[in-house]
Amino acid sequence: MALGRGLGELLGEVESAYESNNTDDYNSKVVDLDLSLIQANPNQPRKIFDEEKLQELSSSIVEHGLLQPISVIQNEDDTFTLISGERRLRAHKLANLQTVKSIVLDIDTLKLRELALIENIQRDDLNIIELAYSYAQLINEHNLTHEELSKKVFKSRTSITNTLRLLQLSSYVQQSLASNKISAGHAKIMLGLSDNEQKMVCDSIIGQKLSVRETEKLVKDLKEKINPKVKTSKKSSDFDFKPLSNLLTQLQSSDLKVKAEKNYFKIEINSQEDIEKISSYFKLQ
Repeated sequence: MALGRGLGELLGEVESAYESNNTDDYNSKVVDLDLSLIQANPNQPRKIFDEEKLQELSSSIVEHGLLQPISVIQNEDDTFTLISGERRLRAHKLANLQTVKSIVLDIDTLKLRELALIENIQRDDLNIIELAYSYAQLINEHNLTHEELSKKVFKSRTSITNTLRLLQLSSYVQQSLASNKISAGHAKIMLGLSDNEQKMVCDSIIGQKLSVRETEKLVKDLKEKINPKVKTSKKSSDFDFKPLSNLLTQLQSSDLKVKAEKNYFKIEINSQEDIEKISSYFKLQ
């Protein structure tokens, strides 16, 4: 399934519907809906909301009114499901308002997840972990490559790939990143560590206010402590085999293949007769 025509065009339709109240072109309309009739979008990727900013938005709505309606679709039981505008909806509830201006869109159910995800990605108001989950949902549900997704949400492929890698982190680190206790730069350094190691590093970053560079050193030291490099002593290649020259000569005179070089003395055995020759030699000594 294609992801659609892009956020700009979709919002353009919404604005046209709101300004002219012309529902013929887009099969949508603006109405005042009772808050109790609006259900949260189950596919809403944003999980964490800044309460202080919500209160500021709530106060603004009370003073100036809602500048941009929320978007919903109508359900069979005459309730509505939110497509976009969860912050605006929550702000209305904080202000104890009974209704909210809403644009009712006549779109298929599959478009619901798509619109919610794309709008939030384009608005750039998700924290980076929620953004990563939004990317993952779009990729998995619409069978997209990173390159295809980059073109649809107007983000670079590299940015998308790096953001998705953060989902490999433990839930503890993800939550710290989502709540801005650590930065994405800090988080990326912890990729590849165990969950316990990530927690230790994460707590150190927060408690000691470590910079990204200091965190790199901490993780490097931790890895070296866990997997110390085994130092191997180089064996000398300058052994003097002159004291064995007589032995070499006598063994070779018995048609034995003998080598003495670097750090080994080798007698090649090709038959039982060779063993007898070697045995006879040492018996004579």
